[in-house]
Amino acid sequence: MTNVINFPGLGIGPFEISETISVFGFNVHLYGLIIGIGIILAYTFGMRTCQKHGLTMENITDILLFGLPSAIICARLYYVIFELDQFDNFWDIFKIWNGGIAIYGAVIGAVISTYIYCRVKKINVFKAYDIGAMGLLIGQICGRWGNFVNAEAFGAPTTLPWRMELTDISTEFAFHPTFLYESLWNLGVFIILLLYRDRRKFDGELFYLYITLYGLGRFWIEGLRMDSLYLGIFRVSQLVALACVIIGTTMIILKRRKLKKQ
Repeated sequence: MTNVINFPGLGIGPFEISETISVFGFNVHLYGLIIGIGIILAYTFGMRTCQKHGLTMENITDILLFGLPSAIICARLYYVIFELDQFDNFWDIFKIWNGGIAIYGAVIGAVISTYIYCRVKKINVFKAYDIGAMGLLIGQICGRWGNFVNAEAFGAPTTLPWRMELTDISTEFAFHPTFLYESLWNLGVFIILLLYRDRRKFDGELFYLYITLYGLGRFWIEGLRMDSLYLGIFRVSQLVALACVIIGTTMIILKRRKLKKQ
């Protein structure tokens, strides 16, 4: 499938983007390729910086090997739970190539698998969470461009200068490029964590900052999107984002208070 995308207010486009490319005679989905690039970049970052967080290269490799399948499974389960009525039969649930994953599910899966791994290996799990948070951000920064290629995860109609026209979806309206908003927001969060990394007061602080700051951005961006998963009248991602902000902020305050008393 080819999508026609245009940014008329910026004088960019229109241009066509194919969702697949041919690699050695095989059709490869660009979305998957972009996700793969994000994983490689995150892994490379982890390997280069793991010693700063008290982990080894072997730990990073193991966490990735266990975390990746867990993230994929949970990303799919998260989506399926809230969109169960969209599946005609049980086996359609496993057809992940037809689309339908959620980043929050992936994060939950990675957090669970990392916790189990660290408990088995007797590693401080919060050291792993700190470096994992930065790796997740790298993956999210890249991954949102997969949404751009697929012309999905866009926002409500807008007339702002950076509006995005999707010819195959509407010839009447242009939309918020929410994929870009989230990618840039995540880049900002990554830079903040990178600059603060050597000043962190306790293990796990970067992780709590990640869920707090990401939650803030996601709550706002999700309110603009038109493809949200719902629980009754509430957007699921906004509920989770709000929970992340509350949990992250609370834990940072409690941990810092505890350090002051010592």
